[in-house]
Formats: sequence, structure tokens, C-alpha cells
Amino acid sequence: MNTLLDDLAGLRSRIVGVVDAAARDGTLRGAEDDELLDVIARVADAARLLEAVLVEGVGELTARSASIARDERLTARRGCRSVSELVQRLTRCSPQTAGRLERAQRATAPERDPVLGGARPARLPELRAAMLDGETGIDGVLAVAGPLLAMGDRVDREQVLLADRVLAAEARGEGPDAAPPACADLLRVQAQVWAAALDQDGAAPRDDAAAFRRGVTLGPARDGVIPIRGALVPEAAAQLQRIFDAVCSPCSGVAGAGPVRFREEPAEPGDDPALLDTRTRPQKQHDALATALFAAASSGELPTIGGAAPTLLISARAEEVVRGDGWAFLEGCDEPVSVSAAAHAACAGVVQRIVHGNDGRIVRIGTEERVFNRHQRRAIALRDGGCLIPGCGVPAGWCEIHHVLDHARGGQTHTDNGVLLCWFHHRFIDTGPWRIRMSGGVPEVRAPLWYDRSGRWRPVTGSRTRMLRRIHART
Repeated sequence: MNTLLDDLAGLRSRIVGVVDAAARDGTLRGAEDDELLDVIARVADAARLLEAVLVEGVGELTARSASIARDERLTARRGCRSVSELVQRLTRCSPQTAGRLERAQRATAPERDPVLGGARPARLPELRAAMLDGETGIDGVLAVAGPLLAMGDRVDREQVLLADRVLAAEARGEGPDAAPPACADLLRVQAQVWAAALDQDGAAPRDDAAAFRRGVTLGPARDGVIPIRGALVPEAAAQLQRIFDAVCSPCSGVAGAGPVRFREEPAEPGDDPALLDTRTRPQKQHDALATALFAAASSGELPTIGGAAPTLLISARAEEVVRGDGWAFLEGCDEPVSVSAAAHAACAGVVQRIVHGNDGRIVRIGTEERVFNRHQRRAIALRDGGCLIPGCGVPAGWCEIHHVLDHARGGQTHTDNGVLLCWFHHRFIDTGPWRIRMSGGVPEVRAPLWYDRSGRWRPVTGSRTRMLRRIHART
């Protein structure tokens, strides 16, 4: 064992020299393209071999911590409650990484015979050999082990070993098609196909288990937001992902405006600063989900509540509605919201608004008549073409209709007072840098001064027909 420790100490010294040359001394910056690629490939090869040692070490930790007697466990003797905690302390990794090491160990470690006390082959022996040879790392091991081992006893052991051999060969670049060594994601796809082919009766039990585990819960309010937790069945998750892709895609641009660039993406020469979307990906996905929820609520196709469509009830004091500040309350949520947020919700779909006076008397009950009907929506959609803010790109079908002059301040529910805005721009139009007005029934937008220093109001549309009319007028 001392020899192994000495070897590792020497290895670390050599690695320090490599890091100094590659990173601190800037050797990589002067490397040719082929040299740079070779360096990365060789470092990854060494990293996979070291990962194999880590997996083996975690396996031995697990074996020495499996005793029924607490005081005999290695974890307990080192003051840790579990193997995961001990691994985290030793490697300085996250709980997620420690869990991945444990799962890889269970898939590739030789099993111990509880009766005879000897070692039995690993559950996936060929995958273990590929890991020890450095042909695949933890990512590849888990990509293969997940689908194959999830089949359990439903599939004959020989068939699982066949899949293990083929997938290990794919990881080495020695598969039936003589393709280059497969990366982890490709191994995952192939393992899923193998599982589907072998476990022909496994779909129904898995669907039943997934249906049992499905669920979504809303937690208590924290700092003005409501946490959401749960698990979706695959088809629901896929549909939600498609909605995210449709609304959040950086390639969805208004005609003539070009794509919207995310904040985390590096700027490129010639990028238009007005098209820089400052939202993170999770924030955009939140807004996409909000868009879908409001669109569904206003579709008229959901089940009714007490004979009426799902109607959002907003309660606020009359003077605060007029001033545009203060608090409002939504039925179904204990967290108060600003009057401006309530105004956005009231403008977005099928909503009834109840206004109380200071003495608690109901001053006004809004009705659904104030919401733009489907005929008005179609006309506004043809006029605006999508979200009115240049560069946004959210299509008309996903947009909400905004009262340019708020309904509470006398604005009419008329096409001359409604414009299309996506959920995000609708929610923050009153506090954001963009301004909208109507001029002769045509919407005009004033961009922020840092983008358009002239401060001019400009007619904006995503409608191809209106754009074509402009071109004909110029020519």
C-alpha cells in the first residue's frame, strides 16, 4: 500500500508540473489546433483512469461500512453518518457527485457472495473492464447502467450481458459498426434502445410506477415567490419542454429583427443591444410556463368551477387601484402582490376583479365583459403579428392583450386600445424601459434612450402584411 501512496504522491507532483505548463505558463495559448485537441483528449483519458480508482475506492469504503454493528463501520469510526458524507469530506465534492460515485460503484464492483464469502462477477463486467481501461468514465458508466439495471429480473441475465458486451465495445470504439468511441450521451441513447428491445413487458409496470409517483405541489411563499416541486410523467415533461423551446428559443425572432441573444451567451460583433435578453434560462422557462397557464385559463376549454371558467379573483382597495400602488390579494394564494401585478393579471385573461372601499363595502365588481373577445384578439393578432416589443419573437398565439390605457383608468376594451405582448413584457411594461401608445389605432413604441437616443415614437409590427404595405409605399 505504501508503494501505491508513493506512486500517487509522485503522480500529483507530475500533474502540478502539467498544470503549471498548461495554465499558469500559458503553453496552451501558443499550441497549434491539433496539439490543443490532443492535450484535451489525453487529460480526459487520465481523468477517466483516476475516476476508475475513485470508484474502486468508494466500493471498498462501502464494503467496510456495511456491518450491522455500528461501531464496526468505517464511516462511524470516522464520525460520518454515511458513505456519501465520508466521500464528500475526502474528495471535497458535492452530495450529487458522491451519489454518482456510489451508483457507478454498485454497477461495476464485483459482488460479494453472502453465503460463501467470495466475490462474484460485477453486474456489468464488460462495462467495468472498459472503465478500468480508461475507455469510459463515470458519465459513461451511469449512462449504460441506468437503463440496463432498471430492467431488474424481468430480462434474462444472458441478454443483459450481451447488451453489456456490445455497449462496452461501443465505448472502446470496437462496436459492430466500427464507429469511433461513443461519448456518454450516445451510450445513454443506445442503452435505452437496448432496454426497450429486451424489456418488452417492462413499459407497463414502469408506466404504472411513474403514474403513482407523479405530482406537483406549491410550497409556502418565500420572499414573494412560490416554490414549486414535483415530478412529471415523461409525456407531460416533453410537452412542457416543447413549450419552453417554442417560447425561449433564441432563434425565434420577429421578422426583420433577428434572433434574441441570451445574457449568458457571449456578445458578438454587431450585436444589437436592444435584442439582448437579460433573463436567465430558468427565468425564461418560468415566463413560458406562466404564458401557457394564462393561455389555458382563457381558452374556454378547461373544466369549470361552480359552473364558470377558472376565474382569477383579485381584491384591492379602490384608492390604491387608482393610484397604482399598494397591495392586492389573489384567491388561491396567501402571498399579496402589487397592484401593478394584479393589473397585469386582470388584463391577461378571463378575470373578475372585486374592489373594496375603506369600510369593507364592495365598491365595484368587474365582469368578464371587459376582456378582449376572440374576434378582437384575432384582429389585433393580424395587426401586430406577435409581441410588439422589437426582437422579442414570441408569436401571437402565445401573447396576451394589453390595455394601453388601463381599464381601471377608463381605457376601453377596443382594438384601438389593445396590443399584443408576451407574458414577460406585459408583466413589466409599466416598470420597464419600453413605452407604448396608440396613434390613430396604430400601436407605437418608444425604445429606451440608451438604444434610440432620438426618443421617437415609432410604429412597430410583426405583421408580414403591414411590412409588405410599407415596402410598397416606399417604392
